[in-house]
Amino acid sequence: MRRLALLTLLICAALTACQPAQSDVEPLPTLFPSPTPEQFTLEEAERTANAFLFAWQSSDYGTMHSLISFSTRDATPLDQFSAIYENAADTMSLTALAIRPLAIARDASTPRVAVMVYDATFTTDLLGTFTDPERELTLVFEDRERTWRVAWSRGDVFREMEQGAQLRLLTTTVNRANIYDRSGIVLAMQDDRLIVTVNVVRRSIRDEAGCISTLASAANVEQDVIARRLDSTPPDWVNEIAQIEPAAYTEYSAALEQQCAATFGNRPARRYPNGSLMPHILGSVGYVDPKDVPEIVREGFPQDSILGRSGIERSWDEVLRGRPRVELVLDMPNGTRLRSLGVRPSQEAQAVWLTIDTGLQARVLEILSTAYAQNADTWGRQSKGAAAIVIDVRTGEILAMVSYPTYDGNAFTPNPSIGRQQALEIIEKTSTDPRLPLLNRATQGRYPSGSVMKIATSMAVAESGVYSVNTRFSCSGSWTRNGITRTDWLASGHGTLDLAGAVTNSCNPYFYEVGYQMNLVDPFLMPRLLRQFGLGQPTGLTDLPEDPGNIGDPDTYRAKTGLQWSFVEAVSMAIGQGEVEVTPLQIVRLTAAIANGGDLLRPYLVQKAGLFDDFSYEAQPEVLSQIDVRDEVLNTVRRGMCDVTTAYTGTATFQFVDSPLQAIGVCGKTGTAQNLPGPTTHAWFAGYAPREEPEIAVVVMVEDAGEGSVVAAPLVRDIMEYYFFGE
Repeated sequence: MRRLALLTLLICAALTACQPAQSDVEPLPTLFPSPTPEQFTLEEAERTANAFLFAWQSSDYGTMHSLISFSTRDATPLDQFSAIYENAADTMSLTALAIRPLAIARDASTPRVAVMVYDATFTTDLLGTFTDPERELTLVFEDRERTWRVAWSRGDVFREMEQGAQLRLLTTTVNRANIYDRSGIVLAMQDDRLIVTVNVVRRSIRDEAGCISTLASAANVEQDVIARRLDSTPPDWVNEIAQIEPAAYTEYSAALEQQCAATFGNRPARRYPNGSLMPHILGSVGYVDPKDVPEIVREGFPQDSILGRSGIERSWDEVLRGRPRVELVLDMPNGTRLRSLGVRPSQEAQAVWLTIDTGLQARVLEILSTAYAQNADTWGRQSKGAAAIVIDVRTGEILAMVSYPTYDGNAFTPNPSIGRQQALEIIEKTSTDPRLPLLNRATQGRYPSGSVMKIATSMAVAESGVYSVNTRFSCSGSWTRNGITRTDWLASGHGTLDLAGAVTNSCNPYFYEVGYQMNLVDPFLMPRLLRQFGLGQPTGLTDLPEDPGNIGDPDTYRAKTGLQWSFVEAVSMAIGQGEVEVTPLQIVRLTAAIANGGDLLRPYLVQKAGLFDDFSYEAQPEVLSQIDVRDEVLNTVRRGMCDVTTAYTGTATFQFVDSPLQAIGVCGKTGTAQNLPGPTTHAWFAGYAPREEPEIAVVVMVEDAGEGSVVAAPLVRDIMEYYFFGE
C-alpha cells in the first residue's frame, strides 16, 4: 500500500513538472536521489514507464504487455491483456490518447518500488475530450533480469477497476418525434402501448435451465436464441435479454422473477394511425443493419436501437430520433456508482411536418381503390397497380402521392401496435403479392409514357426550330418513311393540324414525322431536349428514393443492344415508346413546369421540422432548372393541352364536359402506352388547373388498364373535383 507521505510528495512534484518525459528529453524530477547500480536508477524506471505509457498512447498492447512484471504477465496472457484495453477503448469510443508524465518518485525505505504520476487525456467520439489527472503507474525492480517493470493491474486502466468496477457507457435515448401532415394531423407517433423489456444478470439467475425455457416461451423464440444472448455479456452485467408483449408479461412475469431474478422495463412502439394511407411515404422503423452497428454505437445509440429504415422515417431519421444522453461511468457490479468520467447531454428529437394533405391523400386512395373494385371484371383483372400524384405547381410541394396497391405500414415495425401475429400475416401476404405493393410506383416505377410524351416532343421540335408552332401536317390514319409504316389510333385520321392541334388530337403521324425530322437534323437532339425537360433524370426529390428512368440516345442504345440507332427509335420516342422509361413523378413535374411558366421545381415532401414553434428547417421552393422554351412555344403547348378537355376533338373532352371543372378550366394530355412485349397498355393522364393562374398538377398512371382517356382521365377529374370543390 502506498503511503500518504509518498502521495503528498508526488503531487508536489507533479505541480512543478512541465514537460513530458520521453527517452530523448530531460529526466523528470526525482524525490529520493541515491547512489544505486546503473540498472537500479530512477532514470531507468522512468524509461520503462514512458515506454509503457507511450505504447498505450499508440495502442501497442504487445509492447505494453512485454513491460509488465513477470508474475502479472504470466497471470494475464497477452490476448486477455489486450482485450481489457480494447474493450475500454470501444466502450469510450476512444479515438486518441495523450499522456503527460508529471513526476516519478520512490521512497527511500522501498527503493525497489517507483511511482510515476501522469495525466491521461482521452479523446472520444461520444464525449469529446476529458482528462483523468494525476494517475499513478507503479513500477518494481525485478532481480530476475535486473530491470524495472510495471506492476500492472486493471487499476492502470482506471483506478476504480482495481476494486472490480466496470467501465460502462450509459445511454438515455429520447423518444422518437412525431410526423405530421401539413395541417398537424398525426401520421406517425410513439404508441402508448409499451413493449416490456426483460433484464437479467446471469450470475443472479437462480434456475438457468428454467429461466431459458420460460424466457423462450415469453418472447416466442427458440431456447438457443436466449442462450446465445446470455453468453454475449459478462456474467455480472445487466443484459436486456428479451422483449415481450404486455400479455406475455402478465402471464410470465412471476416465473421470470423467480427463476431469472428478472427486472422489467418498457419501450414504446411506433404507430401509424392511418397505416395503409401512405406507407410508401412514411416508410418504417426497424433494427439497425449489422453493418451499421459500429457507426450507430459511436453516436451513442444501443446496438438494438430502432431507427428509420425506409421512407421519411429513414431520410429524416437523424432529426426524428434526436441524440441520446451519454455518460461514461465506473460502476461496481452491484450498481454502486464510483465515478462519472464525462457526460454528453441529449439532443431533443424534432417533429417533421409533411406537405401532404391527409384529406386529399385519403380521397386519392379511395378514388383508385374504387376504380379497381368497379372494374374488377375488366381491366382490374390484369392491372397490378397504379400511381397518382398531386403537386403544387407554384412551390413543388407534393400534396398527395399514392402508390396502389397499398399495405399497412404498422406491420413492419419491430413492436407492431397491431400485434405480432397480425403483423406477420400482413408481411407474408405483402411480400408474396405479385402486384408488388411494396414498390412505390410514383417515384420508382419506370414506364413508357405513351402520348403524354407529346407535350415534351412538341416543345422540343418547336424550340429547336425543326418545326414552327404553325407547321401544319396532314394527319391521316397512317405514316410511311423509308418503307416503314406506322398507323394512328384513329384509322380515319384527324385532317391537317398545326402543333397545338396535334397535341389536342394526339395525332400519332404528326409526331412520327417530328421524330423523323429531328433525327435527320441530329439523332441526339430530341433525347437531349427531353432530358432538359426533366425526363429520364432524377427530379431532385431527396425525401424518398427515386428511379431516374431512361431517355435513350444513339450511344446508350448501342451500349445496351449492340445495334445502331435509326430513325425508327426516334419515331417511337416521339410518342413515348421505345427508348423511353419515365416515372409518374417526372411527368407531373414537367406538367407543373408547363403550368408555372417553365420552372422545373424540386419536388418535396417535408415542409418543416423542429420543436413546437421553433423550427430548425423550413422548406423553400427551389427552381432546379427551366425547360427553357420561348413563350410562344409554351403558350402553344398549353393551348393544345387546354383543348384536350374542351374541344370537340379533344381526347378527354367527353370525360370533362359535364364537370364543374369546366368553370375553371383543366389542361391536360392523355396517354396510352404499349407495355411491350405484351398486348396491354398503361393508361396515363397528366393535367393542371385552373387554366389561368394554375395551382396544381395531377398525374394518374394505371398499369395495363387500357386507354388513358377512358381509365386515367376520369380519375384525374375526380381528384381535381375534390381538390377544388370538395366533391
